Amino acid sequence: MTPWGPLVLYAAFFATHTLDRLLSHYGYAAVGVFVMIESLGVPFPGETMVITAALYAGTTHHLSVWLIWLAAAAGAVVGDNIGFGIGYWGGFRLLVRYGSKIRLNQAKLKVGKLMFDRHGGKVVFFGRFVSILRTYAAFLAGTNRMLYWRFLGFNAAGGILWSAIYAFGFYYAGSALKSVRGPVDYGLGGAAAVIVVAGVWWIRRNERRLEAEAERAYPGPLEGTRRERAPR
Repeated sequence: MTPWGPLVLYAAFFATHTLDRLLSHYGYAAVGVFVMIESLGVPFPGETMVITAALYAGTTHHLSVWLIWLAAAAGAVVGDNIGFGIGYWGGFRLLVRYGSKIRLNQAKLKVGKLMFDRHGGKVVFFGRFVSILRTYAAFLAGTNRMLYWRFLGFNAAGGILWSAIYAFGFYYAGSALKSVRGPVDYGLGGAAAVIVVAGVWWIRRNERRLEAEAERAYPGPLEGTRRERAPR
């Protein structure tokens, strides 16, 4: 079993047995905490909790959909910021120190940072709507030292919009959306996989040019404690 195996099983247990009970006992706090845990980089049913809360509110009227939205948005923003911090202060330093052991030398790390400085906003914003990227986008942004205020803007916008769509959508049209959720998730996941594969292929084809551009943008060795300037 992978290191995440126990957490995945734990999340599956929550998703199938106890979400309604957690909502009845802890309400909005359960929504915020579940979304926060998923957003900081742990496979956890945050999205499922938002959907369950919206359906629960629509059928029992014991919770307000507006407060579900606010709790989910707050959990998304807070969790992503924690994940960003873990990547910024931990993941980046580990890659600088040990990346060469997995063929991630300084040149490739600089290319990764260049790509996030140019396109990280799209990854952070649209990643909120794709299951796997939603969990790891903030960590990857921190690991690649994306400028924090830029990250925060795209992160907040994505988290607020995502939570609104899921909270209000499943509150007002729960049964209809629930029936198409699986195909939509698979479609978004497939599209994200195609984009990632195409991006990796393009980077490999243009590797030398990108390494030269990255070296001009970040001259000298990358240091875990030095703040690099963003490319123009």
